[in-house]
Amino acid sequence: MADAKASPKDYLSGLKPIWCPGCGDFAVLNAVAKAFAELGLPKEKVAVVSGIGCSSRLPGYLGTYGFNAIHGRALPIAAGLKLSRPDLTVLAVGGDGDIFSIGGNHLPHVSRRNIDLKCIVMDNAIYGLTKGQVSPTTPIGEKTVTTTYGSIEDPIQPLKLLLSYEASFVAQSTSLDLNHLISMIVAMMRHKGFAFLNVRSPCVTYRGKEQYDVIRSRSKYIDKEPGYDATDMRKAWHHAITPEYISLGILYEKYRDTYEDRRDKLREAAKAGRDCTLTDVMKGFMK
Repeated sequence: MADAKASPKDYLSGLKPIWCPGCGDFAVLNAVAKAFAELGLPKEKVAVVSGIGCSSRLPGYLGTYGFNAIHGRALPIAAGLKLSRPDLTVLAVGGDGDIFSIGGNHLPHVSRRNIDLKCIVMDNAIYGLTKGQVSPTTPIGEKTVTTTYGSIEDPIQPLKLLLSYEASFVAQSTSLDLNHLISMIVAMMRHKGFAFLNVRSPCVTYRGKEQYDVIRSRSKYIDKEPGYDATDMRKAWHHAITPEYISLGILYEKYRDTYEDRRDKLREAAKAGRDCTLTDVMKGFMK
């Protein structure tokens, strides 16, 4: 049952974050707490799972259940938790290195299965905790401690990646706009199925404060465009691939049966003693 009297402070653990002053992850933490309060989620029914990295410290700063897992394994652990405890609201969090590099192969599988869990990536395009190495989203030409002459690798583009996996909810926001970030987290949490939110969260220590200026100057709120249809995959791709601006908002949202829906329908068929195969039951999903 939702708690109508919940306050954002109710969802914080009281531990003082040790992120660098100016880190975008402070805003993400506050946005998550505010979103949880807006939704009135019971703390004992929320679990936040992370891997390793600066952003992966986030569960410790929340007053919900939390689990700090091993590097790159937030999603499979979150998936296992959600499937074993369907009554819980499960959120996986991590950075671009944690989710897109060592953990990258888990994204297509939670997407295609459409497990009812949520994922927030705090994308600062650098390995911050381990002192500034190039990450999967570091722009080409960027100088880091491991690319002293500039990165020669093409970066991963998260929105294109998740759209290609046909995730049922794909959105992007930024730590620079708290109200927009809160609204995206609320929308993500309300979505039934796997929901992915990429947050442009600058690392002021290793990528410079100028990243704030880049995001401010190049952001475009696509969810404010008149008549924008988030169920249109072609429009979503257009906003994901354009180099002229950083797309903010819900790029794509389309409801379809979740993994849990299909599992439960099979169970119901078995309990009813119906003489049917998996293919017979699946025909009902295709209608």
